[in-house]
Amino acid sequence: MIRGDARHTGLPSGSFDLVHARTLLVTIPEPAEVLAEMVRLARPGGWVASQEPDVEHALCYPPLPAWDRLSEIFLAAFTRAGADPHIGRRLTEMYRQAGLADIQVQVHAGAYPVGHSRRTVIPDLVRSLRPVIAQRGLASDGELDEVDRAVRRHLDDPDTLMMPHLLVAVWGRKPARAS
Repeated sequence: MIRGDARHTGLPSGSFDLVHARTLLVTIPEPAEVLAEMVRLARPGGWVASQEPDVEHALCYPPLPAWDRLSEIFLAAFTRAGADPHIGRRLTEMYRQAGLADIQVQVHAGAYPVGHSRRTVIPDLVRSLRPVIAQRGLASDGELDEVDRAVRRHLDDPDTLMMPHLLVAVWGRKPARAS
């Protein structure tokens, strides 16, 4: 196992045919720095690929006010340190700016059934962000407990449609060296 900073891995340049990240860029400030490292690690003619969410079009139907409140709390807490929950839409632009060519994009809108871990990803993330939520005064413990219970009860209903985010997959080729 190799551990390192995704911005400065210390691995040799041009070492890989494919460099891939999934739901990493969404969580960090300055994601272009990680993308630059990914490009550096790809061999000329190699590929860089990533899958990142865009939560603007999250869907919970039938509507539930507790879902709306949970989503509001999530966005306020998640972006606290520069994370970008809408990064999926920016990936192709970031790839172009990083010098990649032959850029392709595919967007997937997953709707998850009861029991699937992605169905509760937003409430699960809110649970993990409770210390940040409390520190920023975004919601009280009582409100969080109430909203969490209501949302999970709603998501336990198989007739509730849940789509937590769009998942944007982008890949591009590192240009071959000029002769």
